[in-house]
Order: sequence, then structure tokens, then C-alpha cells
Amino acid sequence: MLFEPITMAGLTVKNRFVRSATNEGMAELDGTVTKGIGDMYEDLAREDVGLIITGYSYVDVKGQSDERQQGIYDDRFIGPYREIVSRVHKYDSKIFLQIVHGGRQSIVKEGVALLAPSAVEDPASGKVPVEMTEEDIFDTIENFAEAARRSKEAGFDGVQIHCAHGFLLSSFISPYTNHRTDKWGGSVENRARIVTEIVKRIQEKVGKDFPVMVKMNATDGFDVFSGKIGLDAPECVEIASLLEKAGICAIEVSGGIFEAGPVMSQNGIDSEDKEAYFRRYSKMILDTVKIPVILVGGIRTKAVMESILRGYADMISLSRPFIAEPDLVVKLKEGSDRVKCVSCNGCFRTDGVSCTYNFD
Repeated sequence: MLFEPITMAGLTVKNRFVRSATNEGMAELDGTVTKGIGDMYEDLAREDVGLIITGYSYVDVKGQSDERQQGIYDDRFIGPYREIVSRVHKYDSKIFLQIVHGGRQSIVKEGVALLAPSAVEDPASGKVPVEMTEEDIFDTIENFAEAARRSKEAGFDGVQIHCAHGFLLSSFISPYTNHRTDKWGGSVENRARIVTEIVKRIQEKVGKDFPVMVKMNATDGFDVFSGKIGLDAPECVEIASLLEKAGICAIEVSGGIFEAGPVMSQNGIDSEDKEAYFRRYSKMILDTVKIPVILVGGIRTKAVMESILRGYADMISLSRPFIAEPDLVVKLKEGSDRVKCVSCNGCFRTDGVSCTYNFD
């Protein structure tokens, strides 16, 4: 099944491999994409990756969370993105733009408040964000919709809304960071409302046939003894169901926020039992929704990939392994049984994404 096509929202992807988004740190200072980013995506397409999800692309200048991230907050980005999309489409790969707002994890800029659903301190920065007003929320919804419009005009096959890892929309769906008592907080439906409203507004702006997927935290990752109440099962399953009803075409299942520790990109994945560490969540979601479910997180061997497609998820999403081996799909098709990535996290750099492990 790894090399069989799959269809989502009328879009056919030629195999089950997804390049999961990461912050490449290769854009211009204002967020404009560069030739180097285009080279990287074209390499992945040439090497048979079915679906490429771009790195973090912020929808508002106030939502940038690291230097040299890609932007999609202005029409001037449409042209440069269009060139990249055309390079990818030469190889029959599909490409989605990941659209994001950093929220309380945004870069701290003088005179600009950090926005979040509630004023919950970010221990990484020591900063306390400002609780968003309804006007802020509606502005953000419109910013995401405008980002989707620009994406469609640039030729992307769809967009992925980032609702994971503690960024703004993740902060809304999590009870740890959302303490609101209005229609944007409290119940699961209220906490997910900003995402469903974004989907609705995107459909109004670009039509219901433009694919919109979500990367979603299934768990914030807090230890049961931490005393912190974050997102986890079964609430994540209910959120997935709400998103499906809103019109989402697929869900990429991930987990972890920074203050919960090394949950998102776990290292030391050196045995099959340590792989696919969010698989129990993806199975619960797969058993509930009818749209494709994509699993990311520590998938390292062909045997585990094949087992995932037998009841845990419909597609395999990889980030660090594609940094180490852009030609991984071809190698697996030709008989390789595992990736070379050793999960050392040496690719988490600020000077451009690259693998620091010398395989030669």
C-alpha cells in the first residue's frame, strides 16, 4: 500500500508518503521564499514524494515565530510561490502550503503584543501574551482565509492549517492555554470554533473544492503527574470529528507543545517499539472519521510504515528522515528496509535545514 495512490477531496496523491512541514529557516527576512527552498522542494518531488507540505508560512507579521520563516501575509508572495509550485508539479507531486500563526510562541517584537486565547505565560520566553479580543479573532480568521486565497492563486494543491505544537490555533483547542468563558472557550466545540470558522471563511473565499487539511495536536504531551491539564484523548477525537464536519479533507496527527518536554520530535528512535509514538491517537481518529488520516512522529522502518497502513493511518508523514535522505521514497521502493535518520535532532538549526550526521 505504501506506493498506491490515495484521493482526498478529489485530489489524487500518487503514493502514501508525505513530507511533513518543518521550519527550514531559508526564507528572506521578510518571509519571501528563496531559490534554495525551491531547490529543496523540487528535489523531494523528483525523488517521488507524493505530497509535500511546505515549511511554516505565517499569515500575519505578528505571527512569525522564528527568523527566516516563510510568509504568506501579502500578495507579493504569490509570484515567488508560483515558481516553486511549477517546479514541483513537473514531477506529478502535490504540494500544500502550511499556514500558521505563532500566537504566544511568536517572535517578541517591541511594541507588538503576543496574541493568545488567554493570558497564559509561555515559560520558554517568560512572556505573558495578551488575551485576544473578538476583533483580534475575526482578524485572524480573515488572515488565514486570505492566506488560502493567495495559496490557490499561486497554484498550490491545497493548504494545511497548523493546529499543533502550541502555536495559536493549538492554543485555542487546548484547555491548558484556553481559559476563555465566551463562545471561543470552554467546551470542545467552542475551543475548536476558531478553526471551523477559518475553514468556513476559506470556503467562502476560494470555494469548497480547494483542499484544506489540518495538522492537529492529539495530545499536548503532559505527564499525568505534572498536574497540568492539556489536550489529550478523547477530546482530540471529538475535535477531529468537528473538523471533518467543517470540511477538512485530511488530518495529520501529531502532538506535543514545548513546555511538555521532548514529545514532538523524540530522539533515540532505535527500535520498532519506539516508532510511531502517536499511533494510538491516529487509530482512534481513523476509527471515527471518514477522511484520510496521516501519521507523523518517529517512523523509521518499512515494516512499521506498512503496519501503520493496516489500521492506524492512511498515509505516512516524515520530516527528519527526508532531511537526511530526500531520495528516501525511491530507496524504499527499491528494497531499503529503514531510513538513515538516527533521530539525533541535529537538523534543528537556525542557518538552514540540513542533516548534520555524516552517513558517508
